[in-house]
Amino acid sequence: MTTNQLSPLLKAEVLSEALPYIRRFHGKTLVIKYGGNAMTELALQQSFANDVVLLKLVGINPVVVHGGGPQIDEALRRVGKQGTFIQGMRVTDAETMEVVEWVLGGQVQQDIVMMINEHGGKAVGLTGKDGALIQARRLKLQDQSNPNVFHDVGFVGEIDSIEPSIVKALQDDAFIPVISPIGYGTDGHAYNINADVVAGKMAQVLNAEKLIMMTNTPGVLSKEGKLLTGLVANQLDQLFQDGTISGGMLPKLSSAIEAAKNGVNSVHIIDGRVAHSLLLEVLTDQGIGTMIRSR
Repeated sequence: MTTNQLSPLLKAEVLSEALPYIRRFHGKTLVIKYGGNAMTELALQQSFANDVVLLKLVGINPVVVHGGGPQIDEALRRVGKQGTFIQGMRVTDAETMEVVEWVLGGQVQQDIVMMINEHGGKAVGLTGKDGALIQARRLKLQDQSNPNVFHDVGFVGEIDSIEPSIVKALQDDAFIPVISPIGYGTDGHAYNINADVVAGKMAQVLNAEKLIMMTNTPGVLSKEGKLLTGLVANQLDQLFQDGTISGGMLPKLSSAIEAAKNGVNSVHIIDGRVAHSLLLEVLTDQGIGTMIRSR
């Protein structure tokens, strides 16, 4: 069914349902991790851009942190390299880092900026270098099974600090920040940082109302494949231990826990394959996906 097939009364009821959420979140910051199918399918790209612009126009402040795994993999294939991962982290040698910078800070970021602008927003792209936004150092990746073992994942970074002033300045001037997860160290090197980690930390330093992570799954699933709609941080600890959460979901949920424990009111893992999933989560009674709170 299209909106043209809805009666005027039903359309009015839909808009009325959104009003209390617009009032509640007016002036608040939402950090949105944008990735997965939502980034690669044209209809979902248009849906995402429309949602972000609408949220901004009703007085909510979206900040977009994007991934780009499929695009990086494709670029690496073109130069004859195969991407490898350890515990959900991309192993990044010097040549791979050059590709990551070009793809994330150039191609992907500018595509998102232009897409949002074409839908009536005012987006501005940033990397960690802009305004000293993301200070990083080389990551020492501890083995999950043996804490005495550390993996060398190359130019992968962990965040030392985030300087939010440039993001806040852009928000105050009605711009929508679009942030690439690239950090810069005092050693002069660029570092590839997991986008989920950047989104989680960004939500904390911006005192965001919500952290929304768009994924290729309906949310956090049990071992039986059932959607877990509501979780608290200590429940996630058990899901880590029994192996329910693994692979690429590890950094996502670790970031979600940290954000929930450090001032972000709620974290939402939502299905980016659903059109207008952002609006469904933020402005409707039903919501979608998994909501995580500190307690």
